[in-house]
Order: sequence, then C-alpha cells, then structure tokens
Amino acid sequence: MENARLTGISSMATRQVLAELTAAWQQRSGAIVAIESVGGVDAAKRVQAGEVFDLVVLASDAIERLLASGHVAAGSRIDLVRSDVAVAVRAGAARPDIGSEDALQRALLEARSLAYSTGPSGVALARLFERWGIADELCSRIVQPPPGVPIGTLVARGEVDLGFQQLSELIHVQGIELLGPLPDSVRITTTFSGGVCTASTKPEAARAVLEFMASPDAAEAKRRQGMAPA
Repeated sequence: MENARLTGISSMATRQVLAELTAAWQQRSGAIVAIESVGGVDAAKRVQAGEVFDLVVLASDAIERLLASGHVAAGSRIDLVRSDVAVAVRAGAARPDIGSEDALQRALLEARSLAYSTGPSGVALARLFERWGIADELCSRIVQPPPGVPIGTLVARGEVDLGFQQLSELIHVQGIELLGPLPDSVRITTTFSGGVCTASTKPEAARAVLEFMASPDAAEAKRRQGMAPA
C-alpha cells in the first residue's frame, strides 16, 4: 500500500482540509493521494459518468446517491467532517447584526446584494428564505458567482454585500470579515462523507485513507480548517 498512488475528487468546501490530511497521510504511509476539488455537483456528475477515481468526498446526501447508483462501494461511506455555513462582509464594511432570526432577516432585506453557493448550503438557504416569505423580495439581489469563483472573492471585491458559504471556504479569503455562523435556530450544518469508488483498482488503500481521515489523529486539522470532526 505504501507505493500506491490514489486519486480522488471532492467539493470545494473540503479542499483545504483534504490537502492537509493527504499530506499527513503521505508522511505517515508514503502513499500519494491526489484529490481534485471542484464544484460538488460537477464532482458527483464526473463520478456518475464513469470517470475513474479511488475515493470521493462530498456532502453526505450526494454520497448516498452515489451509493444508490452503484458508483460508490456499498458499506464504504465514512462521515468525515461537519461544516457550518458562515456569513461574511467586505473588510471595513458595516457589520450587520445576525445574532437572531429577526436580525438576520433584517440584514438580508437591507443588503443591496448577496451571494451563496449552489451546493447543499445554498439549497438550505433558499428553503429558509422561502419559509420566511422573503424569497421573492431577495431574488433580484442574488448574485450567482461565475464558475470557480468563491463567494468570499465576490465579497472582497465589493460585488456583494453579504456572502454565505461554508466557513472552511471563507476563513482563508483576504479582504473579508466574518460575521459568524447563522443563529442557532436556523444554523445550517453539512456533513461531508467519503466513499470508495467502485471504479477503484485499489479499494483497500482508498478505504485506509478514509479511515485515517475519520480518525482522532485528523481532528486537529479539521478544526484548523473551520470544521468539526463528524
């Protein structure tokens, strides 16, 4: 296993933590793990299309769909991290209160523009706006980021007033300030899981990597990257 070179694919939310963990795994085992991070929807499509990877890390519901379609090996799902959605503004901008549901609604309605990801957190936000009855009012103010452009970059450029994204994707962006996670009553937390791809020719090695990523030895790296062990 020490000479195995494994490939994987993940969503952008876990890019930093996976880079840290794969480096730690290489130091420990000698095995190289190359994980490509792209949009979560695109990652799932590429696995479903038959592109060959040894492992995949996505939101748990996406892993479940890949299990159901036979693209991830049965019994190989391992929950890795929990990640909260956070809110950011441009550095130096006014910091609206988001400490309660009412305050967050006011901040949204007063913002000239906002952006959120197209992944699971964005779907959850859209449902929240619908439940609050403000989705129609916000619709014209929502800025869709171009492919590959992080929400935090739009915030830093001043192109949007409020940016919503996984904390792990915001903490390393220059030029923004974090307001914090959403209020507890509407907090959005995504569990990201790993699975061994059925196309893998090295499933045992891939499983060993995922087991390491889920182990207590990986916990500190997860916290450094704005996540919590699952």
